[in-house]
Amino acid sequence: MGISVWQLLIILLIVLLLFGTKRLRSVGRDLGGAMKGFREAVRDEDGDVASRDRVERSSSERVIEGKVESKEDEKA
Repeated sequence: MGISVWQLLIILLIVLLLFGTKRLRSVGRDLGGAMKGFREAVRDEDGDVASRDRVERSSSERVIEGKVESKEDEKA
């Protein structure tokens, strides 16, 4: 019950006749630019998250040395 190849070709032909190739080319260029911008923003955000994770891991890996005393030692 899906759309066949012939139906898609007819729809494409009607769209070309309505809008023309020049307008469709500019719409495609605008859509491609928007997708490129979105990918760059996602990539930048992933880089920010990765650098924050490195900082958090390095700060949580600190070792504090000290002597452990029990409460029994304090009472005596």
